[in-house]
Amino acid sequence: MRARSLAVLIAILLVIGIGGFLLIKYRVLQNNINLGLDLQGGVHVVLEAVDTPEAPVKLDSIDRVKAVIENRVNQTGVKEPLIQKEGTRRLIVELAGVKDAETALELIGRTAQLKFVTADGRLVVTGQDLKDAQASTDPTTNEPYVSLTFNSEGAKKFGAVTTELVQKYPNPQDPKRAIAIYLDENLLTNPIVKEAITTGQAQISGGYKNLEEANKDAILLRSGALPVKLEKVAIQSVGPTLGKDSLDKSQKAGIIGIIAILIFMVAYYRLPGLVANVAMVVYMFIVLGVLAALNATLTLPGIAGFLLSIGMAVDANVIIFERLKEEIREGNSLRRSVEAGFSRAFTTIFDANATTLIAAAILYYFGTGAIRGFAVTLSIGILASMFTAITFTRWLLRLVVDSGIRNTKLYGA
Repeated sequence: MRARSLAVLIAILLVIGIGGFLLIKYRVLQNNINLGLDLQGGVHVVLEAVDTPEAPVKLDSIDRVKAVIENRVNQTGVKEPLIQKEGTRRLIVELAGVKDAETALELIGRTAQLKFVTADGRLVVTGQDLKDAQASTDPTTNEPYVSLTFNSEGAKKFGAVTTELVQKYPNPQDPKRAIAIYLDENLLTNPIVKEAITTGQAQISGGYKNLEEANKDAILLRSGALPVKLEKVAIQSVGPTLGKDSLDKSQKAGIIGIIAILIFMVAYYRLPGLVANVAMVVYMFIVLGVLAALNATLTLPGIAGFLLSIGMAVDANVIIFERLKEEIREGNSLRRSVEAGFSRAFTTIFDANATTLIAAAILYYFGTGAIRGFAVTLSIGILASMFTAITFTRWLLRLVVDSGIRNTKLYGA
């Protein structure tokens, strides 16, 4: 029994050590966790809605603009953008990691008004009749295009007009059969209808240099048109100098704090403290692993939440080990003291973490941007700390006791 427990304990330590070494060496966690605007820089844009004869600004206009821009930005893959209202007409957009401010503004600020017009000027369908838009490449010609799918009403309109053109103009090359496609009043293509199109499908092709250009238009069309005209009030590229300085200081503070905690736990609680330190390393890998799996964006408040949750994880161990010492002093056996220490501390730990999770949930619900990042990181940390403190640490301590190390002085008593 003792030999088996000792072998399992050594195997666990080897797995943790080798696994941590490989994660650090190949930068697995760093490569899958994004940095926020405050840490890596990006683009800061202030947009203002302006009145036009066609689309005057209404009370809900800026809310609708915010929804459209959020949809567009999310489809580009930018992580945790900050998009918030300023007053009744302005919108602030911050995009982390985006270097080209003008390209970003072109994407988020274009009106994206789509329309199909016949050669004699009749409006066939608009962006409101669109159901979906996807960019692709023709496998035979390698030419990029945007595939359009109309809704039921749009399919009827498009089918009726294309059928009429084919019947009215028998010559397949007749330019009167053409249906011009405009996006924001810019002519994208002017194809000639070869046959009636009643399936609700169409293509925009011939005007794209590459698939990336086609994908930008597809995103604009999928996300919908802006309800009002936007003008840029301010646009600037935010450098990461302050963020890098803050990140370096946070890393330094975190390393010093973690080392201090490791030393304190071993000095005061001895063998249980050493076990808690191993569990804390596992805890950190769990939290960073979850953030990497979610491809999360880490901001300075997020780092604060992570470091705070480390302190809470150690706090749970302190409660458990104090109960453990009390049980040993009362003359209970070592194994019974371990079980009693964990079971009696569980309610206290659960209540403390539950109240913090409630606070984090409120922060996430009412907060935006970095505040939400703090709440998410803190919540992940709390859940991971409960697992490592209550389950993993308990398992390791059981293995230590079963391996034959029973000197109560080594357990802080």
